[in-house]
Amino acid sequence: MRRIEGSAARFRGLGTNSMTAEFIDTNILIYAEDSGMGMKHTIAVDLVAKLARQDNGALSTQVLAEYYNAATKKLRLTSEEAEETIRDLAFWKIHRPSHADIVNSIGLQRRYRLSWWDAMIVNSAIESGSGILWSEDLSNGQEFGTLVVRNPFL
Repeated sequence: MRRIEGSAARFRGLGTNSMTAEFIDTNILIYAEDSGMGMKHTIAVDLVAKLARQDNGALSTQVLAEYYNAATKKLRLTSEEAEETIRDLAFWKIHRPSHADIVNSIGLQRRYRLSWWDAMIVNSAIESGSGILWSEDLSNGQEFGTLVVRNPFL
């Protein structure tokens, strides 16, 4: 991520190792990019850096698309700047939802009364083999089978 300590290369890994993956929601990437967010920025930068160092970060194409939209509209990054971050995350484990994932997300939405986009995130975290979903949008400690939501800002 270009704005995170000026070194995009430090977020490059070689794919998820044998450790359980940890999935990050879009808000983590946005806070890591936005230095005006104070402590949330610092925590997000540290979390993203840790996952990159340990080579066990996971996300989805949905997260990448949401990041691009928010980064270029809310943070006013140029398209090229946002693209640079997205390119740097190519070495993370990336879940690419399929038709079956859409159907599974519908079931998660109904069962847990989630918003549609949160159900998609939860499904992607599960499908990526993650044990932790880092997000402030869901309840800290909420469990979806073996997946546990953690809010890094609490």
